[in-house]
Amino acid sequence: MAPSAEPAASPGPTPGRAAADKAGLRRRLAQARAAMPVAARNEAGRLIRDCVLGLPEVAAAGTIAAYYSVGTEPDTRSLVFALWKRGSYVVLPVLLGDGDLDWASYEGPDSLAPGPRGLLQPLEPVRGVSTVARADVVLVPALAVDVAGNRLGRGGGSYDRALARVGPQVPVIALLYDPELLPAVPVMPHDQPVRAVARPGYGITRLPCAE
Repeated sequence: MAPSAEPAASPGPTPGRAAADKAGLRRRLAQARAAMPVAARNEAGRLIRDCVLGLPEVAAAGTIAAYYSVGTEPDTRSLVFALWKRGSYVVLPVLLGDGDLDWASYEGPDSLAPGPRGLLQPLEPVRGVSTVARADVVLVPALAVDVAGNRLGRGGGSYDRALARVGPQVPVIALLYDPELLPAVPVMPHDQPVRAVARPGYGITRLPCAE
């Protein structure tokens, strides 16, 4: 009798399925954020600020690529200000027309102006898209991250393009609310991972990890 054929390997999720799964997860996470009281979001931002400021890599960093929070994101405004006041060179993203990110220096709250998509962006001259590659620490927004380090953003792809320029030894830290470190998130080939998350109730979690 001829040996039976090996069973076919089950295919992984198709790009279309992964995109749909991401969209559904984004909606659920955005709804959960919107349901949080403003006071709880503000307190979460304060706790995240304190744990990030206490991180040795951040304390030693000369240049930090950060971002200015909008909407229901964990607040980063006091964190960015504190980093700048203690002498770090802080650069913030400037959204380009093609969706990529350029970078310019933060020189205090008065150095920002409204930009696209509700963002506040630096008024200082842009330094080039490769500026992020020279940062000692990179702080990024995310809707969720999984325990392998896979990041779920808002779907524009801007941070995936920027993070592709960052070296493997640079701490890339996503700022999240406590429930947003998940067992798994949908992943597509262009997605760039992060190496840690900061959460208000847990501080810094290095990735990958087992939770």
